[in-house]
Amino acid sequence: MSRRSRRQTDEFNVSFLDVICCGFGAIVLLLMITKTVPTAVLEESQTDRSELVADLQRQLFTIRGETEILNRDLNAKHEQLDEETQRIAILRGKLATLEARYASLARQASSEDNELGKLARATQSLTEEMQRLLGDRFERKNSVIGGIPVDSEYIIFIIDTSGSMFNYAWPRMMDELINVLDIYPTVKGIQIMNDMGGYMYTSYRDDWIPDTPSRRQTIISRLRTWNPFSNSSPVEGIQKAIRTFYDPNKQISIYVFGDEFTGNSITQVVNVVDRLNHARQGETARVRIHAVGFPVQFDPRASSQLTGIRFAALMRELTYRNGGTFVGLNDYRRLR
Repeated sequence: MSRRSRRQTDEFNVSFLDVICCGFGAIVLLLMITKTVPTAVLEESQTDRSELVADLQRQLFTIRGETEILNRDLNAKHEQLDEETQRIAILRGKLATLEARYASLARQASSEDNELGKLARATQSLTEEMQRLLGDRFERKNSVIGGIPVDSEYIIFIIDTSGSMFNYAWPRMMDELINVLDIYPTVKGIQIMNDMGGYMYTSYRDDWIPDTPSRRQTIISRLRTWNPFSNSSPVEGIQKAIRTFYDPNKQISIYVFGDEFTGNSITQVVNVVDRLNHARQGETARVRIHAVGFPVQFDPRASSQLTGIRFAALMRELTYRNGGTFVGLNDYRRLR
C-alpha cells in the first residue's frame, strides 16, 4: 500500500471516532438534563386539575338543579297568569253585562221618574180645568194629601230607634215611611236620622242624600236592621235637623216617627223649637214638622202609658205650631 492511501484511511478513522464521541456526549447530556426535572411535579399537577374538574362538575350539577326548579316555578307562574287572565276576561264580560243592564234600568227609571214627576205636579197644583171651575182669583193655601201638606222639596225622617219601637212597631213604621215616600214621588234630597240625631248614612253627615229609586230601595233595605241607641225622646233629633238643614231657599219637612217622650218638660221643648224655627211676620215656619204616633205604650202589656201620652201631647203642639200634621195610629201592628 502506498503512503498516500494509508494517510487517507487514518484520517477517515479519526473523523468517524470524533462523530461517535460527539454523539455519545450529546446523549449523556440529554440524560443529565432529563433527570433534573422531577416527575413528582407532573403527577401533582394532574391531581390538582382532577380536583378542580370535580369541583366544577359539582357546581354544574347544582346549577342544573336550580335551573330545573326555576323552570318549574316559571311554568307554574305562567299557568297561574293564564288562569288570572281568563278570570279577568270572564269578569269583564260580566261587568259589560251589568253595565248594559244598569243603563237599561236607568233609562227605565228616568222614564218612570218623568211620569211620577208629572203625577206629583198634577196632585200638588191646580189643573187648567180646576182653575176654570174655581175661578182665576182662587188661591190654594197649600197642597195637602191625606191631611199632610206635601209641598216640600226636601224631607227628613226622625225615627225613634228605642227597644219598644224596634221590637213591636218596626214593620208598621216601615210601612208608614214607605207611604210618606209614595206621596213624594220626587224630591231634591232625603235624610234619615234617629231620635238622638244620629245619621243612618254617616257619609252624608250634614248633607242631603240624593233621591233616586235605587237609593230609596237601599234606604228601606237598610232600615230593616238599623237599630242605634235611643233615649226614647225625639227632641235632640228635631233640634239638630233644624239647626243643620235650615235654608230659607228650601222647602223642608220633618217627619217624626215615635211612641214616647221621656223628657222633663214639654213646654221647654216647644219654646226651644219656636226659637230655632221662628218665622218672620207674614211668613210660614222655616221647616214643617209632621209626626206619626205609634200606640205601643197604650198596649195592655206596657207597664206605663204616661210616656206615650206625653209624646202625643208634644207632637200635637209642635206640628200645630210648625205648619205640620200629627197622625195618631190606632194600632202599631202591620195591617194585613
